[in-house]
Amino acid sequence: MSATTPSSGPVVPALVRAQVRHHRSRPVPYGFRTTTPMWLVDAADADAAFPRWLRPLASVRSRDHLDPADARPLVDKVRGHLAAEGVGWSAERVLVLANARSLGYVFDPLTTFFCLDGSGRLEGVLAEVHNTYGERHCYLLRLDGSRARVDKEFYVSPFFTVEGTYDIRVRLDADHVAISISLAQQGRTVFAGSVRGALRPATRGRTVRNVLGHPLPSQRVSALIRWHGVRLWLRRLPVAPRRPLAPKGTTSS
Repeated sequence: MSATTPSSGPVVPALVRAQVRHHRSRPVPYGFRTTTPMWLVDAADADAAFPRWLRPLASVRSRDHLDPADARPLVDKVRGHLAAEGVGWSAERVLVLANARSLGYVFDPLTTFFCLDGSGRLEGVLAEVHNTYGERHCYLLRLDGSRARVDKEFYVSPFFTVEGTYDIRVRLDADHVAISISLAQQGRTVFAGSVRGALRPATRGRTVRNVLGHPLPSQRVSALIRWHGVRLWLRRLPVAPRRPLAPKGTTSS
């Protein structure tokens, strides 16, 4: 996988018919695949893909990502997050792979922010994870080639404890994007997932056809996650207790 974006890199906004795969190996094998529309957009103009009249059905909004209380444009929020983390990336350009908000609702299990320098080189990635409890957590991925490792710090699936290490690989080319994630706990890989797809320029006609032909994408993703959760619960998988996230500026014991 390539971890660089040449000057002839992806043209945005782009439509991605994303192939999503999940596979858990323990304590019982279980997996699924689905396809969902996603969008690769420039954080400096995140709604450029969508005609104004279509935005009630599809939009990428700053308030849905990172700190919801921060009203700044999305690109400024990304740079502010990097500065708060003490990261020296320039983030001259930030490309965002995300689900679209539709009819006032958005659910995006993984939003990926690709931070590029002035020459189009990929400096690093922010991976923002959302769970079905309305919580979010942003992982800072310092890449070694196309790969990064981070400790798991956030409750996502009720069937996995908050422990272990994520091994993450990313790809961003002129015509393809991919993120692959595996979770190791106690020396064993217990989960592997990926999001990948070809980049297709989000022309007006293509955008309108996709939005009208695949309505309510976030609602569908949210429903699928809950459906698969019920199936796992029916298999009597033990549920890991969830500790709600502490408010910013506080600590939890």
